[in-house]
Amino acid sequence: MKVDLIIANGFVLTMEGKGVGMIENGAVAIKGNKIEAVDKTDVIQQNYQAERLIDAKGKAVLPGLIDAHIHTGMAIFRGVAQDMSNWMQKGLWPFMKHLTEEESIKGSMLNIVEGIKAGTTTFGDYDSSMPKLVENYVKIGARARVAELVNEIPDDIGDLPVGELYPFYPEIGERKLINNIELLEKWHETENGRITAMLGPHGPDMMSLELLKEMKELALKYDTRLHMHVAQGDREIDQMVKRYGKRSIPFLDEHGFLDERLLAVHLTEATDDETKLLAKRGSSMIYCAGSIGIIDGLVPPLLTFIESGGKGALGSDQAPGNNCNNMFNEMKFAAILSKVKRSNPVVFPSTLALRLATIESARAIGLSHEIGSIAPGKKADLIIVNLAEANLSPVFSTPIRNIVPNLVYSARGHEVETSIIDGKVIMENRIIQTVDEGMVVREAQAVADAISIRAKDDILSAESDILEMMRNNYL
Repeated sequence: MKVDLIIANGFVLTMEGKGVGMIENGAVAIKGNKIEAVDKTDVIQQNYQAERLIDAKGKAVLPGLIDAHIHTGMAIFRGVAQDMSNWMQKGLWPFMKHLTEEESIKGSMLNIVEGIKAGTTTFGDYDSSMPKLVENYVKIGARARVAELVNEIPDDIGDLPVGELYPFYPEIGERKLINNIELLEKWHETENGRITAMLGPHGPDMMSLELLKEMKELALKYDTRLHMHVAQGDREIDQMVKRYGKRSIPFLDEHGFLDERLLAVHLTEATDDETKLLAKRGSSMIYCAGSIGIIDGLVPPLLTFIESGGKGALGSDQAPGNNCNNMFNEMKFAAILSKVKRSNPVVFPSTLALRLATIESARAIGLSHEIGSIAPGKKADLIIVNLAEANLSPVFSTPIRNIVPNLVYSARGHEVETSIIDGKVIMENRIIQTVDEGMVVREAQAVADAISIRAKDDILSAESDILEMMRNNYL
């Protein structure tokens, strides 16, 4: 049988079954944008002839990684708010208020390039101006599960004293909701199904109950999901208690939001009982280990959530919080921090980490019928990782295999040689085929240079920890 591409002779991690589904000396046959077959190399080569053969000897072949929660429009601000308190108000807001839509688009492309080069093939992007940002995914050829960030708070919210109740402006919420509806109606299931859309309420503390309920009804109408920050910090809990007299998760449960449509992001401040309730109701949880570790110094309760039967996923969040958008980084942090939290080296093994960046993430975001594992009929989203890099060597395959632990605890992303998305080779030999990476980086730098000038007075007046470090020559 004729196919378009065969990847042969690799360590194929299918992620089928309960583990990683390893096939040594395995091969994958791809026809169009779908996987035609996966088996031992000799079996595939006996039954299929391909227009092109990629020899993956000494390499791992994996499902493309899924970054379930990322704000690519904030990529311009990488590293401007680390190692500090009041991260959002004093670190990020002085920059954010000066960001234009066009500048956000350029930053977004930088983030997408970064992710693809580290093995991400599906991006759960959740940001403002998403009807424009989504065009980056069309151009570069990545898969995206996108949502507009909807709230009712003004752009200068960071100027409010810490702890003051947020003002809500219905006209702001209406404008952003219109963007989200436009995103759904124009982009959902487009680009051969590569682009799908969700609804994106920013958080229960950042909008009225009326708008939240309206978005829940729209999720039913469009048969999609709600991508929402939930219990993401003490600031949110403080706002919820002051406004409603309840913490976020009990409040959302009271109003019927805890169900299979909810993608609850972070759960930084969730109690064990709240976490178990969320899992019991069928909602999914997205854990952003690097971001929450750096911003809050905390470890959200992902293990408790999974142990309670919940569907978990990993995300990289945003560059000004996490510094990098690299799912190998997230797998490593998720595993190590959870081991430290439980004081137990056995919990959160590398297999679980890898599944949470592939098949389990696909289940959590509602795309496991298409992506997340290497199986006939699924979309051809795969990456090829060079195991001959010094940090992934040597390779043991008997009597035990060390490939999965090394991928999770040793890989840095640069080992990804090839990325195939929807059957198309998007990156080969570390070179992205669809955009000029150098131009993307240069345009992002020009944006950063311009914003640093426009935002200077606001940055200085914020009197942040990072500014003090600059004055003392620590940075």
